[in-house]
Amino acid sequence: MLDCPGGTFQGAGVKTVVLFFEKGVKTRKVWFYQLDPGRNLGKTNPLSDADLAEFIALQKTKADSPKSWSVDVAAIDPKTFDLSVKNPNGGEEITHRSPQEIMDEIAALDAESAIILAEIRNQLIDNKRG
Repeated sequence: MLDCPGGTFQGAGVKTVVLFFEKGVKTRKVWFYQLDPGRNLGKTNPLSDADLAEFIALQKTKADSPKSWSVDVAAIDPKTFDLSVKNPNGGEEITHRSPQEIMDEIAALDAESAIILAEIRNQLIDNKRG
């Protein structure tokens, strides 16, 4: 599995994960590689062959490194097949909020904005009167 940062593929704008399968071989371990080119990627700064050199070298033996690790298939939940496994060699753990938490925050921010706009509107009215 190749975990690519946002901007790797033009128009996607989000992280992209590429899965590789070996035909005719039962998967016993999933090898992860966390691509980190050390810069923001985009239209004017695309992914290069040099960015993939370490991935290409390591994937031949599926060796562990600070950016790569393996997980036994038995450790993956068969109901969800969630492959968002944290890098055990370091790196930042990402905690995703639930859609409900996001919607609650948007509603709270909208309410706060409405109060501020009402205060500004009242000040404008007071300034016209006075």
